[in-house]
Amino acid sequence: MVGDSLLAALLALLDLLVFVIAANQQQPDGHPWYVAVPLDLAMVVPLAFRRRAPLTTAYVVLAVSIPHSVLQLGFGSLFASVIALYTLVVYVGRRQGAWYLAAQLVTIVVQTAVTWSTQWVVALIVVTVAFSFCWLMGEFVGARRAYHAEVEARLHLLETERDHASRIAVAVERGRIARELHDVVAHAVSVIVVQADGASYALRSNPELAERAVQTISATGREALAELRRLLQVLRDEDAGVPRIPQPDAESLAELAERVRQAGVPVRLEIEGTLTGLPAGVSLGVYRIVQESLTNTLKHAGRGARAHVRVERGEDVVEVVVTDDGAGRLLVPAERPLPGGNGVIGMRERTHVYGGSLEVGPVPGGGWRVHATLPVRLTP
Repeated sequence: MVGDSLLAALLALLDLLVFVIAANQQQPDGHPWYVAVPLDLAMVVPLAFRRRAPLTTAYVVLAVSIPHSVLQLGFGSLFASVIALYTLVVYVGRRQGAWYLAAQLVTIVVQTAVTWSTQWVVALIVVTVAFSFCWLMGEFVGARRAYHAEVEARLHLLETERDHASRIAVAVERGRIARELHDVVAHAVSVIVVQADGASYALRSNPELAERAVQTISATGREALAELRRLLQVLRDEDAGVPRIPQPDAESLAELAERVRQAGVPVRLEIEGTLTGLPAGVSLGVYRIVQESLTNTLKHAGRGARAHVRVERGEDVVEVVVTDDGAGRLLVPAERPLPGGNGVIGMRERTHVYGGSLEVGPVPGGGWRVHATLPVRLTP
């Protein structure tokens, strides 16, 4: 409304300037100020509200333009009328614009017939050109506004669909993690039962063996409780139709790296520390994160890319770093948002389930880096 108010003020100053010039020249057909000034203001003030109430503004301008034009008080009536026509075409539509243009043409023809002169012929030509130009401008701007509105609507729809796809991917990944953890917990319970049976048989004949079995039961039970807690957090709907298969672990990373090499991506695997004895869920998480990272390298890094996998087991955490040199792919500018595909969503869900962290992003100079940390010690 500020811009429209400034436009109205500019037109008012233009008409007042015409009135002052006519008064200084003391023209015989001049009009007193108490007639000219109110009509000048009434002619342009409605333009300040042309976007809020375009239809009302247009017909108020039409009504005031009749006495303003008859008294020949300046150019404000012409400018206000063409601006009102432009506003109707842009903000209301062609139909209302056509009705308004027809009403303007009727008033102009009537005024020309009543006060016929050569000046009116020139004025009629000027008015026709001005109205035609503003109609075309209104058509152009209206089409651009409709185009931008359509683009915004499609972008909003795409964002909504992307959010839905992300939610679906999260749900699918959580269901997959839940099934895997179910297998892990079932395996742990089976170990407990077997060790408990063995301890009961060896309790009197071999106390040392029975003690080791009890210790194994204790460690396995604690681990199973931790895994069960995470299973209950991520479990949503149990899919009984999905077959149960043995799950890989961190000790299978060498086989995974070899399969990726056979697929065409050279992989250098570094393992610091032993991965034996990791909690089953953490071990599976390490394997899946490396697997997903190398899969993304195969898909997106480009021909000739190389990957480096480093897994380091510390006292409290397992650190996984997977990098590739991104041969053949464009660099990702820092200001652009990072991609959030299903693979990244799955890795993020895995690290969050176990209380770890995940960092994914481009590497300066090209390539991609995945850095995940998973705690070794799980507490129920």
